Amino acid sequence: MKISVPDTLVYINSASGLNDIIEDLRKETLIAFDLEADSMFHFKEKVCLIQVATASLNYIIDPLSIPDLSPLSQILSDPDITKIFHGADYDVRSLYRDYQIAIHNLFDTELASRFLGNAETGLNTVLQNRFGITLEKKYQKKDWSQRPLPKPMIAYAAKDVQYLIPLYKIQQKELAEKERLEWVSEECRDLTLVRSGPLNERPLFTKMKGAGRLDKRCLAVLEALLEFRLSIAEAKDRPLFKVIGNASLTKIAVARPATMEQLIKTNALSAKQLNMYGNPILRHIKKALAMPEGNLPQYPYTRPRRISNDVSARFKTLKQWREQEALDLEIDPGVLINNTVLKTIAESNPQKPEDLDAIPVLKNWQKKELGKEITATLGKPETN
Repeated sequence: MKISVPDTLVYINSASGLNDIIEDLRKETLIAFDLEADSMFHFKEKVCLIQVATASLNYIIDPLSIPDLSPLSQILSDPDITKIFHGADYDVRSLYRDYQIAIHNLFDTELASRFLGNAETGLNTVLQNRFGITLEKKYQKKDWSQRPLPKPMIAYAAKDVQYLIPLYKIQQKELAEKERLEWVSEECRDLTLVRSGPLNERPLFTKMKGAGRLDKRCLAVLEALLEFRLSIAEAKDRPLFKVIGNASLTKIAVARPATMEQLIKTNALSAKQLNMYGNPILRHIKKALAMPEGNLPQYPYTRPRRISNDVSARFKTLKQWREQEALDLEIDPGVLINNTVLKTIAESNPQKPEDLDAIPVLKNWQKKELGKEITATLGKPETN
């Protein structure tokens, strides 16, 4: 399919340059956005580039050179301008985390792809299937905080947004034809409210895979090692995984080596890491091993709720109904209603569509489109 995309690229790296384009952006009704960040290269990730596309122009905004992005915030919060993203969750969180920018009137083309029944929804795949376009991804994991940015990286960044407006227009038409535009609109409104949680909450081991299987003494060692790694990463401004990987720390915590020879035998660290961190690691292990029994940390297990046989039966029936409904609609079952929501419905056992209003995790579009079928399914004799 032949599409028209902007071929003019404007690089904005000053407050005056940003102010100059704001009035032009205010006149637009559709604007595409994307972000690039530096989580692979620094301790605290930050937004390093903001790509903007209208029907006629591409803008690359350098936020590292423009501390005050409030003019752009006016555009992103304007309810009369549709902001188009692909996979907006990370972007929404990042803009609010770094600049307290909240987005209004968002449309996520990745989300729309799922509601249109597309099995693969990554931007490259979607553009390949829709327009026969393949994006170059070799700069995806580069350091976007470097300055000056090489011209090929700037050109790469611009391509991530220049096809979003044509994609949006096609998806809008298809969603309307399938009568799912309201579904996606509500999902996108909810998406604008996502926020990043607090960083490095204690105890740190709760974020570690497999930590729940360790005994208290191993957890004490692991927590000490995690605190050590955190301090090193912050001091060196490096991501945690580039200091010492999670698997290596867990391996050391389980082995609890007391000497350099024992630490070497764990095969958890490279020669360079042993040279830089070996002795401090042994000191932290020794201190954790000396911790009094009463002070040892305990993993905060959460007991799964016990589900009665009746609830289990209703959940199974609802899943069977959902599978068939999703098949008929040619949509992924988890997109239609996820398992968490289905379990909540099974527990509540609503008998009338209006009873669904008491289930806050259920979206309005789900109540409207599926409410009667849900309660009819639960009302069948075999589910009671």
